Amino acid sequence: MGKLEDIRRERKQAHAKLLALKSKVYEAFLEMREAAFADGDLSKKYKELIAAGISVVINCESCMQWHIEQAAMAGATRREVLEAVEVGMEMGGGPVVVSTRFALEVMDSVFE
Repeated sequence: MGKLEDIRRERKQAHAKLLALKSKVYEAFLEMREAAFADGDLSKKYKELIAAGISVVINCESCMQWHIEQAAMAGATRREVLEAVEVGMEMGGGPVVVSTRFALEVMDSVFE
């Protein structure tokens, strides 16, 4: 669990620092994120599942952790997250299977 905690800690520290620096770009990003993940025709749960699949394709470990955790908090099951990750695997091919290893580690921490 050390790597997951390190990523979470680093993300929180960067978030706090960017807010303290009054980064207009970061504040705009947070507003965009809020709008993008708000319930609409697609619920937050499905939007987070989409983001989890994309995160695997772009191999962003912090993104995988965040969006898998957010999907679970929005009511996604382990199987739903796995299927989102599997869609990412299909879209990205062989290299994404390597990224999936980290997604599985995050899923274990969230769902066990």
